[in-house]
Amino acid sequence: QVQLVESGGGLVQAGGSLKLSCAASGSSRNIHTLGWYRQVPGNQREVVATSTYDGTITTADSAKGRFTISRDNSKNTVSLQMNALKPEDTAVYYCYALQAITRRTYWGQGTQVTVSS
Repeated sequence: QVQLVESGGGLVQAGGSLKLSCAASGSSRNIHTLGWYRQVPGNQREVVATSTYDGTITTADSAKGRFTISRDNSKNTVSLQMNALKPEDTAVYYCYALQAITRRTYWGQGTQVTVSS
């Protein structure tokens, strides 16, 4: 089992910045991918950015140029620096982990990000 604990959400004005952090614990030694998804009520959960163990990063088009994902393999942490936030970035953001061997996926409890106009 892998436990993911997120922090850093909150309320910010449009144009502002927030940083989300996620720490993985438990059976976290073989995590292939760490990343962030987000979900608005009534919509499907969508990927924001992911980082594989070897450093391959994928960023959604909506986040490119504004959001930066960082991963620390030694600490099993991942963060998401979000700049130039827009009201449409308002969502619950979830930390995500994919184990390398079992291919099991894990989710954090979610953290609310609200961007006011």
